[in-house]
Amino acid sequence: MRTVMVTGVGAIMGYGLLKSLREADPSLRLVGTDIYDDAAGRAWCDVFEQAPLTAEKRYAQWLLEVIARHEVDLLIPGIEQDVHWLCDNRALLQGARCQVALNDPQLIDLSRDKWAMDQALLAMEEPCRIPSALSGDFHALKDALGLPFLLKPRKGYASKGLVWVHQEQDFAAHAGLLGEVLMAQPIIGSAAQEFTVAVFGDGQGATGPTITLRRSLASDGSTAKARVCSDASLDQVVARLCRAFKPVGPTNLQFRRADDGSWKLLEINPRISSTSSIRRAFGYNEAAMCLAFYLDHQTPPAAAVRTGLAVRYIEDLIVYDRDHF
Repeated sequence: MRTVMVTGVGAIMGYGLLKSLREADPSLRLVGTDIYDDAAGRAWCDVFEQAPLTAEKRYAQWLLEVIARHEVDLLIPGIEQDVHWLCDNRALLQGARCQVALNDPQLIDLSRDKWAMDQALLAMEEPCRIPSALSGDFHALKDALGLPFLLKPRKGYASKGLVWVHQEQDFAAHAGLLGEVLMAQPIIGSAAQEFTVAVFGDGQGATGPTITLRRSLASDGSTAKARVCSDASLDQVVARLCRAFKPVGPTNLQFRRADDGSWKLLEINPRISSTSSIRRAFGYNEAAMCLAFYLDHQTPPAAAVRTGLAVRYIEDLIVYDRDHF
């Protein structure tokens, strides 16, 4: 019996991973962790361990003890914060018995700072780069980027903290943060032209299995609705970026299509994303690919992807006759 540990199982990405793993191999022993003892993911794991925050000094020792106690074969981080901690502490985990589903360290580092990624794309003369700026007054940025333009956190995810600048007053309220915290970009296309592409990189520059979804976002930045789609011109951009960044394992690339039909990269998430459970429903199971790649040392085959529409909704998880799991 193989044991897989998933962190952050209270989040949609974490408990989605548990469901995908169970579908891929019902014999797996699933260990879930979360900082909250009432995390929803407890319903889909065999063992649950409440975790300290990664910022706490005791986290490293706690993690090693849990891995040893449950004889974990594969650790998959289920939230972005855990990806960053695990990447920063790769040396600590080299002595552990388990494999860790982590992407290329350089790609992870670039993904932490959108300006760093922008500069990497600029150095590559990559056409999918969105013009970006760290300085300038309102009038200079208006002339360069048009109105409205966007102020975007350099470090962040799920469209959190975005500021739409329609007029000088909008800019003035955030001008002091431009550079260190925020970067300025033009608004590309519309919300109806947003696409998310999953690849499973081999670390050598190949895309591996892929799936593309055209999506609309919920208020929290996650995918609310998605349609499976295919576009050869987008596939070419994705292949070019994979050759450049050489992702390892599950990787998510987000794009918008500009008014002129060109593709512009919003960000690269070097991890499984919260849309993973939707992808699984259409035949693209990233969790199963992780088992093949990290434990069986096999290159995942192309997925038999179905077409269709996905709509997310809220569902209740009920535990009767007690007030705890």
